[in-house]
Amino acid sequence: MIIYHGSDMEVRKPDIFHSRKNLDFGCGFYTTPLYQQAEKWCEKYIRRGKEGIISCYILDDSVWNNCKILTFDSYSEEWLNFITDCRMGIDTIEYDIILGGVANDRVFNTCELYFKHYIDKDAALDRLRYEKPNRQICLKNQEVIERYLHFDRSERL
Repeated sequence: MIIYHGSDMEVRKPDIFHSRKNLDFGCGFYTTPLYQQAEKWCEKYIRRGKEGIISCYILDDSVWNNCKILTFDSYSEEWLNFITDCRMGIDTIEYDIILGGVANDRVFNTCELYFKHYIDKDAALDRLRYEKPNRQICLKNQEVIERYLHFDRSERL
């Protein structure tokens, strides 16, 4: 499987140690199977006058059978609870990989309203059900990255 990481630099040797905390799925190396999503991740760097670089990887298919994986197929109550915890710094669930929707601008705005208690969980979920999830794959285990993720190339935008 080919996956992408959008940044302001080429990332040949990804690691979880440079990850920011309080992200959607906690600390980890964030990738996506969607090239367009990686382009969107690069846009914030380009707006700041930096380069936008998409690093491309091959994720070994055997990863799906050999790792502990959590998958969110939609913007569900479980997804909302999970990202709420992670964004508050509660990142205690032990998974090697987490797959699910990205809190993009529209989704993030709904989540922020919920986080700040301007809307309740039911209202947030009602808004989220109309959003088509973008896909992100968060690799949370450094050993998994080193064993199953292989750098292929990078592209400057």
